[in-house]
Amino acid sequence: MAELADRLGLPFANLSLLQQALVHSSYLHEQPAAGESNERLEFLGDSVISLIISERLWREHPGEDEGSLSTRRAAIVSARALAAIAERLELGRYVQLGHGARAAGEEKRASVLAAALEAVVGAVYLEFGLEGARDWLLSVAEEELAGDRALASLKPAKSRLQELGYARSGRPPHYRLVSDEGPPHSRHFVVEVLIDDVVLGRGEGRNRREAETEAAVHALAAFGDGKP
Repeated sequence: MAELADRLGLPFANLSLLQQALVHSSYLHEQPAAGESNERLEFLGDSVISLIISERLWREHPGEDEGSLSTRRAAIVSARALAAIAERLELGRYVQLGHGARAAGEEKRASVLAAALEAVVGAVYLEFGLEGARDWLLSVAEEELAGDRALASLKPAKSRLQELGYARSGRPPHYRLVSDEGPPHSRHFVVEVLIDDVVLGRGEGRNRREAETEAAVHALAAFGDGKP
């Protein structure tokens, strides 16, 4: 944890807090003595991230309405975007997983990485306060915040795919559940999305919504991100 704290540029006085942020529930079920999983810190970090990103967008886009700001925020705080930040920080190396989850490569899964980042932000907030959390998060999310993409490109993938489905066939995409496995604390969903009965994308996630979103992203890629 000292190595990770140094990598993150965070002089934690309480390294146990950072360690808890990286304890996946699958590890706790195999090692009950480990104490507590990162789920409570994830809950806290999710709110902290939303507040910090909302404030930043509010300041940087004074002419935009609530809907536009919400679209921008959704793109930055999505599981995919948070996982990209976690990957740059190499958080997957430090997440404590159960043997089965590690063997399945869960440390590379977007949902696991996003949850780990949220938990780390929760720990940073508790250790350094809101100002410290703001400074650190904005620095590691600089790449996501720097791009001033058109709002249309920031629209959620499922919404863009729905528009494409209606334009192509007059019907919305159909999301088909392929599998729903795992214990209650660690579900794993696989979903396919079809247009005109043709499978265009497959996605995975810790809930059906995440899996459908990933499937939509892959389907859009098949269409050149929605271009004819």
